[in-house]
Amino acid sequence: MKKVLMAMSGGVDSSVSAYILKKQGYDVIGATLKLFDKEESQNDNKTCCSLNDIDDARCVANKLEIPFYVFNFKNEFKENVMSKFVNSYLNGETPNPCIDCNKFIKFDKMLKRCKELDCDFIATGHYAVIEKDNNTNRYLLKKAKDLNKDQSYFLYSLTQEQLKNILFPIGNLDKNQDVRKIALENGFINSKKPDSQDICFINGGNYSNFIENYINRKIPCGNFIDMQGNILGKHSGIINYTIGQRKGLRLSLKKPMYVKEINAENNNIVLCPEESLYKKSFTVKDINLIPLNSINNSLRLKVKTRYRQKEQSATITQIDNNRLNIELDVPQKAITKGQALVMYDGDVVVGGGTIE
Repeated sequence: MKKVLMAMSGGVDSSVSAYILKKQGYDVIGATLKLFDKEESQNDNKTCCSLNDIDDARCVANKLEIPFYVFNFKNEFKENVMSKFVNSYLNGETPNPCIDCNKFIKFDKMLKRCKELDCDFIATGHYAVIEKDNNTNRYLLKKAKDLNKDQSYFLYSLTQEQLKNILFPIGNLDKNQDVRKIALENGFINSKKPDSQDICFINGGNYSNFIENYINRKIPCGNFIDMQGNILGKHSGIINYTIGQRKGLRLSLKKPMYVKEINAENNNIVLCPEESLYKKSFTVKDINLIPLNSINNSLRLKVKTRYRQKEQSATITQIDNNRLNIELDVPQKAITKGQALVMYDGDVVVGGGTIE
């Protein structure tokens, strides 16, 4: 009997995943991750990873009659996710901590714990699909059946070694028609639990308060400038803004202006008219490719520069081992440093990287 370490967040997706695995005959061990203490975050139990979520996960595990553990990954989470999140904002970037959590915690630290427990696989409640391509002998990451819930964008950093040891039990299911129905039929305590929306360690999206509390100092004000360097007014600190922002600038200007660039070195924020926000060419770093080792010739693929963005056609050229050049067919608005660029060939995730 194959043994699986099931990451149980306390939500309905991972709970139903555990149920499916047990029904399929796997020896399932449930585990929830303790990632931070309440005083280290602004989480008031409305997001994932709270004490309530641990209790919900334990309740489902008991109902399924599977062993249940809580793993303390607080130090690893603080170093690889929370600190990186803070430093990115301080450097004028807009990070994606969910991608870092997947990369450094769920599919790195937890996979190592999986091996320590002599488990064959780790499983999560992500909406994505893993298949093996027998022609190339490589594992593929593909979009979920329920495209409204597809999370393949957040998983682009998975390696071949990781993919062969991961199971996504609900990747071919519809959330409302299948997953919630299974949870209701089995009387799971979280069957009607709403999806978590916020970053787990920040409630309500108030990033600036969290960052200032984390570093224990106020972020200084600076200048708004236009593209010619003329001062337009004062900003309240670079962590309060993101590329493409128009509302909340608190300036009286003759025409609408948008955040084009956040310069951490000189503490200036460059504003521009909307037409100057569009860009066709940019580079990405820290790349990971899944179905192939490298891009030897330019590829025509679909790309996303934000999770909810509609896919865009682009020409991809590899610059070196760690960087790609992206040439979009149609200029896109507010391409943001620090966000993820993910590439698709149909429903197959080719890979991705961090926008420079």
